[in-house]
Amino acid sequence: MSDTTKTDVVLVGAGIMSATLGALLRLVQPDWSITLVERLDAAAAESSDPWNNAGTGHSALCELNYTPEKADGTIDIAKAITVNEQFQVTRQFWSYAHENGILPDVRSFLNPIPHVSFVQGAEHVDYLRRRRETLVRNPLFATMEFIDDRDEFSRRLPLMAKGRDFSEPVGLNWTQDGTDVDFGSLTRQLLSFGTERGMSTLFGHDVLDLHKESGGGWTVKIHNRRTGQKRKLSAKFVFVGAGGGALPLLQKAGIAEAKGYGGFPVSGQWLRTGNAELAAAHQAKVYGLPPLGAPPMSVPHLDTRVINGRSWLLFGPFAGWSPKFLKEGKVTDLPLSVKPNNLASMIGVGLTEMGLLKYLIGQLALSEADRVDNLREFAPTARDSDWELDIAGQRVQVIRRDSKKLGVLEFGTTVLAAADGSIAGLLGASPGASTAVPAMIEVLERCFADRYQGWLPKLKEMVPSLGVKLSENPDLFGEVWAHGTKVLGLESGTQAGRAARTAGPDSTPAASDSGDPEPAGVV
Repeated sequence: MSDTTKTDVVLVGAGIMSATLGALLRLVQPDWSITLVERLDAAAAESSDPWNNAGTGHSALCELNYTPEKADGTIDIAKAITVNEQFQVTRQFWSYAHENGILPDVRSFLNPIPHVSFVQGAEHVDYLRRRRETLVRNPLFATMEFIDDRDEFSRRLPLMAKGRDFSEPVGLNWTQDGTDVDFGSLTRQLLSFGTERGMSTLFGHDVLDLHKESGGGWTVKIHNRRTGQKRKLSAKFVFVGAGGGALPLLQKAGIAEAKGYGGFPVSGQWLRTGNAELAAAHQAKVYGLPPLGAPPMSVPHLDTRVINGRSWLLFGPFAGWSPKFLKEGKVTDLPLSVKPNNLASMIGVGLTEMGLLKYLIGQLALSEADRVDNLREFAPTARDSDWELDIAGQRVQVIRRDSKKLGVLEFGTTVLAAADGSIAGLLGASPGASTAVPAMIEVLERCFADRYQGWLPKLKEMVPSLGVKLSENPDLFGEVWAHGTKVLGLESGTQAGRAARTAGPDSTPAASDSGDPEPAGVV
C-alpha cells in the first residue's frame, strides 16, 4: 500500500466542528471523499464531551455578559442578538437533520430547559428589569419574563429558594425556551451519518505536520499512535477542528492568516451532583453575574444537565490552569506555541490582563469547601457531601494582534482561513459548539467561493433563514421557530414550564397550561 492516500477533504479532530462540517459537505457535495483524523480513540472525547462543557444551547437568553449596561444606563443587546441569530441557524439545521434521518435520536442530545438570569440587590434587579424591557422588543427574546416576587421565585426554583434570606431583593429573567445540549451525542450522530456515506475515520492518529503542495492542496503527515506507522494524506482541502490543538497545527501549516495569533489555555472545573432529589428541585440553567473584575468566562451558573437520560446538576465554572492546549495535551503546548510572529501579542496580553491573572490565582487557591460555599449563593442549603469536583475540558482563548495594546485576549470564536481557501481552522471557545453550524457555513463560503452559490439552494433547504436576520423578520422567525419546536419535540418542555408556574414547589405540575393569570411580580 502506498504511504500517500489521496482524499478531497481532511478533517482534523473528531469534535462538533469537524462533525458539523463533514455533514454539511456530505450533503452539498456527496461525491467528495472525506477523511477524518483524530488523535484519541473515540469521537467527541475532548471539548465536545458532555462533561467537558456546560451543555448550554447558547442563545444569549441568560448570559448577562452579552447584555452590558452602557455609561448612559441603556442596555447594549447587539452581541445578544448576534449570538441568538447564530443559534437559530444551528437549530434549523438540527431540525432538518432530524427530519432527514441524519440525527435520529434527538432526545439523546437536546432537551428543553429554561434559561434564567439571576441577580441579587436592588441595583442589579433594576438592571435585570431594564434588560428584559430592552430585549423583549426584539422578536428573538419576546417571551422573556421578569420576576422579582419571592413566592414566584420559590415556585420556579425551589432548590435556590430553600433557606434563602429574601431580605435582599432578587430578580430573574426567565425564558422557557432554552435548551440543554449533549454535544458528545450530537457529534457522534453527525459522524455516524458521514461514515455511513463513505467518510474514512482514522482514530488514534496524530497529525505531525502539514505542507502546501505545488498544485494547491496539502500533504498531511500522520502517525498511528498504536502501531507507530507514519504515512501521508494528500488533500485538496483541510479543516482543523482540533479545539485547543488547532492553533499549533495552523502554525505548522505556515499560513499568513495565523501569524500574530496566540492562545491562552484555561481549564475548567465543576461541582456536580447526581442526587435525584436535588436535580428534581432545580429544572433550569441559571446564570449569575461574574465576580467584580473577573473575565466573562467566569460567570457562575447552576445548570440542569441531561446526560445519557439522567438528570444532573452542575455548578461553576471554577478556573484551573495548565499549559496544555487539550485535556489530553502536553505541558509543552503553550511554550511551543510562542513564535516570533506572535510574541508581541502574547507580551501585550501579559501586560494588560492583570485582572485575569488575579482571578486565576484566586481560583487556584480555592478549597473544595470554598467552592461549595460559592455554590450557596445559588443554593443556600448545599451540603459538601452531595457534590463532587469534576474536571472539564481545556479552553484556549484567542490572543490576536492589536495596534494599541500589542495583543488582546478575546472570548469568542474565530474562523481562520487561508486566502486561497485550501485550509481553515477554528480558534477560541465560547459560545463555541452552539454556533457550529453558522461557523461551518462561513467556512464553506470563504473556502469554496467558486462552489458556494451552487450550494446555496441546498443550504437554504437546511437553513431556511440563511442570509436573513430573523430579528428583523418576525414572521419568518415565527415560522422557523414553530417548525423547529415541533420537529425537535420541544413543545413538552414549554407546556410543563407553563404548568409549573401555577404549582407550588411541592406540587406535581399539571399536563397542560391552566390558563391562570400571571401572579404579581411576574412581567
